[in-house]
Amino acid sequence: METRVDSAKYRSGALYTAMLQLQQAVETSGLEHSLLELVKIRASQINGCAYCIDMHTKDARALGETEQRIYALNAWQETPFYTERERAALEWSETVTRISETRVPDDVYERVRAQFSEEEMVALTFAVAVINNWNRLAVSFRAPVGTYQSQRAAV
Repeated sequence: METRVDSAKYRSGALYTAMLQLQQAVETSGLEHSLLELVKIRASQINGCAYCIDMHTKDARALGETEQRIYALNAWQETPFYTERERAALEWSETVTRISETRVPDDVYERVRAQFSEEEMVALTFAVAVINNWNRLAVSFRAPVGTYQSQRAAV
């Protein structure tokens, strides 16, 4: 696919800067970086964002995530590979990403609330919102896939 808009040219602009600041706030919210990467990958799978899938699988691997868990994310409900907290975060990610279909039901909220404090739920919801925004930018502008190099340090 051919890139429609090279959004990197606008990195110094106010809109891009605001997105990066929001992303930084999510990254420093106290949620585990490994959990955030799983959420980013899963939302990106749902949204069909190849650029973000490429980026966040590389970042997850750099943080020590296993290939098995990355490969199984599309079917996380069917595997024993994820903790209850991760499962709650993945369910929240899916439900919030598909909000027009799901309306975020009470039973999902209760499962997530059992694993996360209110402050963490707000951070998690912002994390989902941010990756959905990045997905929309990358898919709309046809960001070039495959060239991303992770800058994450292994934990």
